[in-house]
Amino acid sequence: MERLWTKPFILMTAGNLFLFVAFYMLYPTLPSFIKQMGGSESQVGLAMGTFALSAVIFRPLVGGLLDRFGRRPFIVSGLLLFTFAMYMYGWVGGIVVLIGLRILHGLSWALSTTAMITSITDTIPAARRGEGMGWFSTSMTLAMAIGPMFGIWVTQNHSYSTLFLFAVGLSVVALLLTFGAKMPFRPQTGTRKMELYEKSVLPIAASVFFLFISYGGITTFVPLFAGSIQVNSGAFFLTFAATLALSRPISGKLSDRFGEMVIIAPSLVVTIAAMIVLSVSTGLAGVLVSAVLYGIGFGSAQPAFQSATILLARVDRKGVANATISTANDLGIGLGAIMLGWVSQYASYQVLFEVSAVSVGISLILFSVFAKRVSKNKEQRKGEDSSAFDENEFEKFT
Repeated sequence: MERLWTKPFILMTAGNLFLFVAFYMLYPTLPSFIKQMGGSESQVGLAMGTFALSAVIFRPLVGGLLDRFGRRPFIVSGLLLFTFAMYMYGWVGGIVVLIGLRILHGLSWALSTTAMITSITDTIPAARRGEGMGWFSTSMTLAMAIGPMFGIWVTQNHSYSTLFLFAVGLSVVALLLTFGAKMPFRPQTGTRKMELYEKSVLPIAASVFFLFISYGGITTFVPLFAGSIQVNSGAFFLTFAATLALSRPISGKLSDRFGEMVIIAPSLVVTIAAMIVLSVSTGLAGVLVSAVLYGIGFGSAQPAFQSATILLARVDRKGVANATISTANDLGIGLGAIMLGWVSQYASYQVLFEVSAVSVGISLILFSVFAKRVSKNKEQRKGEDSSAFDENEFEKFT
């Protein structure tokens, strides 16, 4: 069996962990920060959604450039800009300025994460793609556990300014770790026109979009909802992350062995159940049950979707394919946060989570329609090693 735990894989996964800890520190704290500045429920949704929508605008361009010029320039520039944006939060004095900074932060997110995800898929052997993406996604899982809890602790015991400085330090560590990783790269051949999206993965992207609408609702409004029922939102995110950490490596191996459909369809059903449980929760018990279900459902579906994406895309179009799926992620989160912000302001949190459940149901329907295509493509590519690189192929670095 081909090696998975190579030095580049370890460094990139560790760097991803630090980056996402910095990122998730803001999720339970930024809504309260905006409220402290005098923002409304809809402005909370707008500020959180603007970040994701900014990433949507820039990801397609980044994906095409990755396939032409390599991964490293975009990882480095993205992480530098991400670090700068984190520092600037400490100087924000109003909602309009904050939204402008969120746009800049979204650009940095598009650059860094699109390049990092593409780079990690370059290093994972094809036969262990599901497992590799499961472990890589586990770094995000750990960040979901550490980031929100740490962010809440810092704001409760220190200040928002201290929070942003901690995020700066974590971003710098991410930059140093990824800078030391070797990044294999196979450039596109010829002088074809650069495309901004990958047609072959659009069916998957549509399903991912509706799944991530629910994620936008979870990350933006669980902190406010939990506060309204006298529950610490950190308990939700910690339980969610712990469940993710346990389920993702297992679901990744199952995906490699039995196929994405075996993982994705049941996972989406569990995710729907999580949203329904959350919509009727009135205390800690309901919130924790929902967190476990969402961790199993969403946590298993997301890396399986990523694996299906790589199966459908050609080897020289992995950058733009990953950008297409990441754009669907961000668009779902961004539009979800904004739309659900209106729902929460004019209806209730219960209706908000019910709408999220419907969105995941649409995701399930869409994937079910296109599942045969994914399975057929996997059979066609069985035995191919489009992601793995031999030792002598590490000559080309960017």
